Amino acid sequence: MKAVYISEPGGPEVLEVREADAPVPGPGEVLIDVVAAGLNRADVQQRRGFYPPPPGASEIPGLEVSGRIAGFGPGVTKAFSVGDKVVALLAGGGYAQQVAVRAEQVLRVPEGVDLVTAASLPEVSATVYSNLVMTAQLQPGETVLIHGATGGIGTMAIQLAKAFGARVATTAGTDEKVSTAKAFLGADIAINYAEEDFPESLRRQNGGKGADVILDVVGAKYLSQNVDALADYGRLVVIGLQGGTKGELDLGQLLKKRAAVVATALRPRPVEEKGAIMNAVRDAVWPLISDGRIRPLVARTFPLDQVQEAHRYFDSGDHVGKVLLLM
Repeated sequence: MKAVYISEPGGPEVLEVREADAPVPGPGEVLIDVVAAGLNRADVQQRRGFYPPPPGASEIPGLEVSGRIAGFGPGVTKAFSVGDKVVALLAGGGYAQQVAVRAEQVLRVPEGVDLVTAASLPEVSATVYSNLVMTAQLQPGETVLIHGATGGIGTMAIQLAKAFGARVATTAGTDEKVSTAKAFLGADIAINYAEEDFPESLRRQNGGKGADVILDVVGAKYLSQNVDALADYGRLVVIGLQGGTKGELDLGQLLKKRAAVVATALRPRPVEEKGAIMNAVRDAVWPLISDGRIRPLVARTFPLDQVQEAHRYFDSGDHVGKVLLLM
């Protein structure tokens, strides 16, 4: 099969399409003929040498795929058949024509979603649902602040939070993306972080109140502003480190607000946790996609042999929604 490897840490030019041995499904695993794979920020960080795969995971990048089941390893108990259209959450290996993955991390494609578009769903759905709902316990009527409005995480998080009855605020870096967040994605408040202080702007547009929940992909760069933007009893959930790993935390401000800071990562979690998250996504998120309340958004697709171009486009930040590789 063909697969993508990282020759050395660096830019998109270090990505190489090579011939590789097809995977053999082990105990509890299913084999999937991949149709499409989603690009994620974690892939970029791995490419740059900052986010190696967990022990035992494939060195091939790629954390989510869609495709058809091609076979089974011993001991698979989940009710799948060869040819079923599925998506899978991976610890690695997605930029390839076949993957082997534990059955717990595989779901059938939601009704009404084509097989290519489906590749945009597993990683963002699992990340957003597990953090907003399972970790932060977002409630109807609460205000949630979502950073990075028009990326894969942002576009899913805005729609999911609205579907759950939350008031949604978001940040973006251009007026065009601010308009997209409000007019196209349904955000109640959208802030241009390049022109405004987002905690102050949030309070001004939200009746003087901060955010009950903040979903942050930036990390250290936003730490003090995020704590400033929290409401009393607010929950800041950090899921990305685009702005660095070390910041200064004002514990006094955190204590005064009786607030919490939580950091999570999906990729290194054990199979049992990923399986529980995927089951929750199937039950809570898939119906919202099937009835149209959440729309999967694909910005562009690229064939596998144009993986460098796909990463250049991803790195540009010009996309609204997901970037996909086609096998």
